[in-house]
Amino acid sequence: MKRTLTYFFTLIFFTLFSINVQAIPKIIPKAPSIAAKSYILIDFNSNKIIANNNENMAVAPASITKVMTAYVIFAELEEGNIQLNDLVTVSKKAWKTPGSRMFIKVNSKVSVEDLLQGMIIQSGNDASVALAEHIAGSEETFAALMNQHAQELGMNNSNFLNSTGLPNPDHKTSAKDLAILANALIKRFPQYYKWYSTKEFTYNNITQPNRNKLLWRDNTVDGMKTGYTEDAGYCLLSSAKRNNMRLVSVVLGTDSANARAQESQKLLNFGFRFYESHVIYPVEKALKNVRIYKGKSEQLPLGVKNDLAVTIPRGQYKNLKPAININNPLVAPISKGQQLGKVEIRLNGKLLSSSPLIALKTIEEGSLWQQAKDSALMMLE
Repeated sequence: MKRTLTYFFTLIFFTLFSINVQAIPKIIPKAPSIAAKSYILIDFNSNKIIANNNENMAVAPASITKVMTAYVIFAELEEGNIQLNDLVTVSKKAWKTPGSRMFIKVNSKVSVEDLLQGMIIQSGNDASVALAEHIAGSEETFAALMNQHAQELGMNNSNFLNSTGLPNPDHKTSAKDLAILANALIKRFPQYYKWYSTKEFTYNNITQPNRNKLLWRDNTVDGMKTGYTEDAGYCLLSSAKRNNMRLVSVVLGTDSANARAQESQKLLNFGFRFYESHVIYPVEKALKNVRIYKGKSEQLPLGVKNDLAVTIPRGQYKNLKPAININNPLVAPISKGQQLGKVEIRLNGKLLSSSPLIALKTIEEGSLWQQAKDSALMMLE
């Protein structure tokens, strides 16, 4: 009997010990010190901020401005307002724009596609102005378009006055805004994002390399954009994908081209080493089929409007706890996209992410007989 009791209590002890060990969150060290005026590191899938400092501080973005310029142009292409093979007549203003250039000639005709690559890969200010004038008539009007798109994206610390990033005291953005922009561009325009990984581009018999040194140092880095002015310092917006995890880092105001690459690499390595990213519920995939009363159909698939993703310490996936809460009972008519509940993801009791649970199809009212029958069922239940 004594031996049986000893075994019993020993079993309970080890069971409880195992549960407690499993529940203890993985220890994550403090993010590395970054020699920059401001920076941010976010997970592309979940938008979780992994590391940051002065991320909302309005600063000069230099040529990283051209990511916003490209976003507007990609939107114009998507809407069919312009085509990649459209020919753009280069104005004297575009030709004379100072700073980095792709060396287009005044009054020459250059395709939108060539200008985009000259702007993205070679960081051509001349290409940026030529594209802005082609789309909006003037660079000033194009800057107004940039600001409208920025507002739609929630870039609350940004004000764009030109398409190039050439110095202007009122031309500002922030590390967080640039991360928002990068995420939006990669998600919405993957077919054009590929240009950001191109290492060199040749135009007018002149070959120029991409200024993003991480493209050579780290083969998981596939974009995005460098910038430099005396006011802004050396800046780098970069993105890398390892396995199923993509991170976006923004480092603004470092002391050298090498430093911006080095500090960005620190952030990316930290994020990939200590965190993992999971899309728990993909967009518009049926998570659950539920009973619908008084409808033409008795079953309704429910899902999420956008991917529900989480960023967690490595090794903690098994401790995630999903919960689906439905606003029962569900009665027709129900429209596709209508919110009918909520789904939550918790880790060790802490809420990580939540999303509205929506109808994935429309359910119209059923016949009078169906409505009467279901009314009786609902009373009994």
